[in-house]
Parts: sequence; structure tokens; C-alpha cells
Amino acid sequence: MTESQPFNALTPDLVLAAVESTGLCCDGRMLALNSYENRVYQVGIEAADPVVVKFYRPNRWSQAQIQEEHDFLDELVSAELPVVAPVRNAAGQSIHVCDPYLFTVFPRKGGRLPELDYDTLHAVGRTLGKLHSVGSLRPFAHRLELSIANYGEASCHFLLENDFIPDELRRAYETLTNDLLDRISDLMEDYSHVATLRLHGDCHPGNILWREGPLLVDFDDCQTGPAVQDLWMLLSGERDQQQGQLSELIDGYATFYDFAPAELALIESLRTLRVMHYSAWLARRWDDPAFPHSFPWFNTARYWSSHILELREQLAALDEPPLKLF
Repeated sequence: MTESQPFNALTPDLVLAAVESTGLCCDGRMLALNSYENRVYQVGIEAADPVVVKFYRPNRWSQAQIQEEHDFLDELVSAELPVVAPVRNAAGQSIHVCDPYLFTVFPRKGGRLPELDYDTLHAVGRTLGKLHSVGSLRPFAHRLELSIANYGEASCHFLLENDFIPDELRRAYETLTNDLLDRISDLMEDYSHVATLRLHGDCHPGNILWREGPLLVDFDDCQTGPAVQDLWMLLSGERDQQQGQLSELIDGYATFYDFAPAELALIESLRTLRVMHYSAWLARRWDDPAFPHSFPWFNTARYWSSHILELREQLAALDEPPLKLF
């Protein structure tokens, strides 16, 4: 394994041996599932349902951070939330070691991607309200906080310091991102009173499966932040469409947890931080051969021109009136 090829040592034999080291007996079947940040496999088990095995990217999360994710999932399951918690062995361990990897076994849960109509959004809102009612009970000690420093400043600095931005666009990018970070800082300072809590953190439609109701998956980015972070990525379309979607989400959400309308003013700031973070995430992983193969459009002059245009649009969006609850 090298830093540029972190999963180079992860052969099929190693995957099966790792699973069997937990006490399970593999039947030899193995299917790679779609994942870029980590490596995830469905593995057949003799005389039992297959399991899903997740090998964490080395040096991304500490063992304490991963354990906190698992403990949060167990807490949610205990509260009857529709999430997938890791399988623990007889000693109660959910994190296993197959040098140089940390890995976890999950039960396999099927489902389909939901169509986010109003009834579905209402059901998802109920689930997120209940999740946040649990997330508010205690803080994370080790997981990241959704902050300007972690998602905005660190992202811009990485891209500039590692010469990803073409020379002819560098000045425009640096000036624009400085303006954006200053504006976001001012906006977030105005709403510094907004409470933070434990979140899913990456609650986009692709991380929701439908099984006679919503099933939330992939808590790899669970973090501390404002409640609206788990809501805004479910909104799409024109402003009036988003207003209707938001109404259904919050109507369901309020069944279990109170939503502070002031948080709606943070949506465009959070969206901007996500846009910045996504480009830096791709750049940080660019030495991993899986990334140029899967994202061939990244790191071209055309990509950076489009990215700067998107950031300019976000600068304008920060001055638009926020969505409202009626």
C-alpha cells in the first residue's frame, strides 16, 4: 500500500480472510459495491444472508472517530430509527483490523432510491426529526464540526497550495473565494446563536433507500452542525418548488423535533461550503487511480472555469432572501 494507492493491497483473498477473522464463514462470493472514499463489498456467508464489509480509507478517520459513528448508529437503532448499525462480535467490537486497514461488517439491507414527492418528503422529515431528537441528547467528542475553517478555508488553501488552479484562473479563484468566505463568515456570525447537534451530515437523496419507508445509510460523514444541514440537500427545482418541498419536510420533522426557522438563512452558506469542499475532496484523492478513472472531467481548464462560475453564482445567492416557512 502507498499513500497514492491506499487500497492497492486489498485483494479478494485479503477481503475474505478479513471477514472470516471476525468469526463468519464466507462462501466465496464477493461483489464490489459503489464507493470512492472507502472500499465496500457484499460478501456471501455460508447458510446465512450476505453481509456488507466496509474497509475505511487509511489515515482519514481515527479509530475514535469511527467508533463514535458506530456508537451513534447503535443509539439510533435503540431509538427505533431506520438506519443500518454495524455487526458487533461476541466481545462487542464493531471495528476490526486487517493491517493496514480498519474494517466493519454491516448487515445487508436492500431498498430503492426514493422519488421525493411530497408524501415521501413528509416521511423523510419525520425520520430526520426523530434522528435529531436523538442527536441533540449529547455532543460528539471526536467527529468533525461543520465549520468555515474545516470546509471552506481548508479546501481553498489545499487547492491553491498544491497548484490545482490553472495560472490564468488562480487570481480569479483566490479573490472570489476570499470574498465568499468573508461573506459566509458575516452571515454565520449573525446566526451564531443557532444550536448545533449530531447530524447524518451527508443527507442527499442517494443516501436514502426506500423500504416501505425511508432507510438512512452511509453515516461516514456524520458530524456536528445545524439541523438544516440534513434538510437542504433534499430540496430541488425553482424557489416555489423548494418552498413546497420544505413545507412537507418540516411538517413531518416537527412531529419529533422543533425546527428553528432562522436556520433557513444558512442554506446558501452551507451549499457554498459544500461546493468548495467537493472540489478539494476530488483534488485530495487525485493520486488514487480510482478517481481519475471515475471523474475524468475533473482538473481540466474547463472544469475550473465552470467551478469559478458556480462560485460566482453562489456569491449572488448569498444575498437572496432565504426560504420561508408559512
